[in-house]
Amino acid sequence: MKRFLTRYILLSLIGIGLSQIVWAQSEQLNVKGKLVDQDGKPIVGATILVQEKTSGVTTNADGKFSIEVSGNDRLVFKMQGYNTQYKAALDIKETEPIVLIKSLIDAGDNDDVYIPFGVRKKREVTATITTVNNSELPQLPLSTLNNALTGRLSGLHIQQTGNRPGTDDASFLVRGRSSNNSASPLVLVDGVAREFVDMDLNEIESISVLKDAASLSWYGMYAANGVIYVVTKRGSASSTKVTFDAQGGVQTPITMANPLNAYAYAYLYNEARQNDGQAPQYTQNQLIGYYTKSDPYLYPDVDYPSEFMKKASPVQRYVATVSGGNAFARYFTSVSFYDQDGLYKGGETPEYNSNTNFRRYNFRTNLDLHINKNLDVTLDVGGRVANLRYPRDGNTSFLNAIFNTPANAFPITNPNGTYGGSSLFRTNPLAMLQAKGNITDVYRTLLATMTARQKLDGILEGLSANIAYTYDMTGLYTSGFTQNYMVYEWQGGTSYQGFGTETPLNYAASTFADNLRNNEFWGGFDYDRTFNNHSFKFSTRFQRAVSASASRLDNKKEGFANRLSYGYKQRYFIDANATYSGSQNFMPGKRFGWFPAIAAGWIASEESFLKGNKVIDYLKIRGSYGLVGYEAIGASRRFAFNNYFTRGGSQYFFGTGYSAVPSTDQLDLANPNLTWERAIKSSVGFDAQFFKQSLSLTADIFRENRTKLLTTDLSPSIIGQALVNINAGEAQYQGFETNLNYSKTINNFAFGLYGNYTYAKSKVIRLNEEAGLPAYQTQIGYPIGGVVSGTGTVRRFLVSQGLFQSEEEIAAAPVQRFAGNVKPGDIRYKDINNDGVIDNLDFVSTDYSDIPTSYYGFGGSAKYKGFDVNFLFQGVAGRTIQINNLVNAGTSNTGYINQFSAYRWTPAGADEALYPRLTITDRANNTQNSDFWLRNGDFLRLKHVELGYSLPAATLKKLKVSQCRFFVSGYNLLTFDKLNGLPIDPEIPEAGYNSSYPALATFALGLNLKF
Repeated sequence: MKRFLTRYILLSLIGIGLSQIVWAQSEQLNVKGKLVDQDGKPIVGATILVQEKTSGVTTNADGKFSIEVSGNDRLVFKMQGYNTQYKAALDIKETEPIVLIKSLIDAGDNDDVYIPFGVRKKREVTATITTVNNSELPQLPLSTLNNALTGRLSGLHIQQTGNRPGTDDASFLVRGRSSNNSASPLVLVDGVAREFVDMDLNEIESISVLKDAASLSWYGMYAANGVIYVVTKRGSASSTKVTFDAQGGVQTPITMANPLNAYAYAYLYNEARQNDGQAPQYTQNQLIGYYTKSDPYLYPDVDYPSEFMKKASPVQRYVATVSGGNAFARYFTSVSFYDQDGLYKGGETPEYNSNTNFRRYNFRTNLDLHINKNLDVTLDVGGRVANLRYPRDGNTSFLNAIFNTPANAFPITNPNGTYGGSSLFRTNPLAMLQAKGNITDVYRTLLATMTARQKLDGILEGLSANIAYTYDMTGLYTSGFTQNYMVYEWQGGTSYQGFGTETPLNYAASTFADNLRNNEFWGGFDYDRTFNNHSFKFSTRFQRAVSASASRLDNKKEGFANRLSYGYKQRYFIDANATYSGSQNFMPGKRFGWFPAIAAGWIASEESFLKGNKVIDYLKIRGSYGLVGYEAIGASRRFAFNNYFTRGGSQYFFGTGYSAVPSTDQLDLANPNLTWERAIKSSVGFDAQFFKQSLSLTADIFRENRTKLLTTDLSPSIIGQALVNINAGEAQYQGFETNLNYSKTINNFAFGLYGNYTYAKSKVIRLNEEAGLPAYQTQIGYPIGGVVSGTGTVRRFLVSQGLFQSEEEIAAAPVQRFAGNVKPGDIRYKDINNDGVIDNLDFVSTDYSDIPTSYYGFGGSAKYKGFDVNFLFQGVAGRTIQINNLVNAGTSNTGYINQFSAYRWTPAGADEALYPRLTITDRANNTQNSDFWLRNGDFLRLKHVELGYSLPAATLKKLKVSQCRFFVSGYNLLTFDKLNGLPIDPEIPEAGYNSSYPALATFALGLNLKF
């Protein structure tokens, strides 16, 4: 930890030292200059200010000015109707007029759009890029940033997949899915591949989603799944700013298992055995004992979730930032602390604490240095230290113990104080917390970036050379305590039977793992020049990246990226991209390819037929078409284009010796023709503003066709060796998306409404499948993916026809062969191929999928004097989930009895039954993948609400602060679904069940201070 922080401090001090050198340039100067517009006409009455000072001058009738400054001052040029411009005092020459650009719609000071290694005004952008700024994101004490984006960006679907402290996981999907491989987008921070979810929100300036070929082709064969582009904050362009943010609150479970009490469990267990033709497990006296709770040791009745899960756990976040600078050095520095406690109860001992807990320290310094009029350098250093603590048995094992152990399994502690247990149930949750030890994972991450830009106007005006180099390091240090325990089953009196082996408390062996180093180099040239009504921007870069880890061979990639932008009269725009990139995943000589794209935009509202109308203020029509690749195809092994052999396969005896000789086995046969997926993307859309720019609307229709998907090689098995897959699959998706924003101010009341909607549907076009497959089981024509089941997805399901109600109904139905016996209360299936038998040939391919066809978000904000409120709803439609893993949860030891078993089929309650009859053996008929277990996964969720109050200006002046705001916020507050009262979370059905951490709602109080 000390070494890590030392590196960060030294790098920061180097940057600060450089800034001190340039700050020393304090020579007093009289700067003279002239301001003109794009036509060369003088600008009269413009204001020229010294940055961070209130005094200034204005231009005269000739557009000229004269101002006293020091050598390290930076001047700010402002004029109503023009974009603000900043220049170092030493860069201003009386003989070179300063040109101010008229503020056209979507081309003002706040209309910058960040693209890979470049910035464009929104007006110039022809690609499809959606951006959310830091000010639009909620200040919430959340462990990861992914969920702060949910519902805020069209084309970005975020599916939450986990909730444990420090692992608030989510999957990302940009627009749609057309690959049977990973669909995760490329994540970039300031242009280079880095994760962003563990950053603090206050480090970030904006987050954009790049969706079409025009915005993605820069990254060649690495960006077919889309890009999430994160831009970090930099020094203030106008003033020194100091901020402090604090939030503290609680997180509470939304859904969690509500297990059966001991009597209900024992009663249903007996019923299940009776249905299996077996004698009851529990006698009548035992049932009475469980019902009356007469003896907590002889008839235990333990509510494990209540015993070991808190109703709420604390969470807190603190952030401080400082930014500012002058003409020669600008800086941004932030430090943050986040602390999230877990829900486990009873894990504190004098020696250690095994309750799960997550703490993270983030820090960042971004430094911009203006070395001279031709050379600019940036030095960015960021990082984090994260501590994650959890029980030694792991969260999964502990949650499985408290959610799935029957209430009557054993008393938590015996009369003599020992840990309770039995021959069937040997994991005691209290012992897991207090007598097994814990694990602490310490993650260290250091991120450093240096860039330099050298103007080459002496060679060609507008030309510059640029380089960027990154040095990223991550590592994991694991430590903790270890011990083991015995459980005892009470035999009556003072007699106990023990299970397990007890060991004393000891330090666990510490390990270093997951050490990773990433380096990226980007070098090339930019050209930016305007000739009258013509503007040209050209960028070319060479990229080389290396990812190194001690546990594997290095991963390398490289390429040339090129981009040309042309604009005419700020009305017509065209962009062309062409990237030549490669991957070592493929055969030498077949590793590189070209990825071209083209896009165009037209400001139609500037044409005579639309100018002057009172409704449409702005209308831009744009479109793009191009090719992007994806190289991480997920082959069965690395370097699958070569044949490899392995030692230690099946062993044999030779001669008269008794020692087996290790054999050499060949891995699956190589495919030298392996190649990357190719995605042809097309997109057409428009951006419009209406009614004096109070209403804005964007819309796009899009389509992607992806070829060269990995699919099974159908070569005959006569060769006796497995084969690497081949690139013979094809799929597509298509859809549309839209964004709507409306804002209005009436006297002291300001309000705004916004919303976004995305529809996308995928389809498999070509895929090698099993020989002789019936037409109704083919995947062709159906969506990519399926319904999540365990760690995989399922697309083929049996068609259910309710539950059998009588033996006569069973006798008259087709024979169902999944179980030895089919009885009333079992699921009845449809005979798809009409052969009189229900078997594997009756599974049907379906459209059911965990990936929604539609996802959306909408919300609003309002402000009156010092009060403000904002809210966000988020939802999905066209999504299917399964509950098979919930209703049939358990093992033969528990009899598969759980809280859902109370709604099983019985002869007396057949009409009210939700699920099949109870059974412990011969269960296969009722656990098949069928539509009986499918449910509508659509939901609408009140994702976030925040109510704040800002102190008035008079009070702020007395306190000597520029802003002081108090607020209360809530996250995951209310959910509307179509589950008909089923007590599960529609987004993460298993959250709070089986072995999954509960879904959480967050409530917090906060403070924002600005100085």
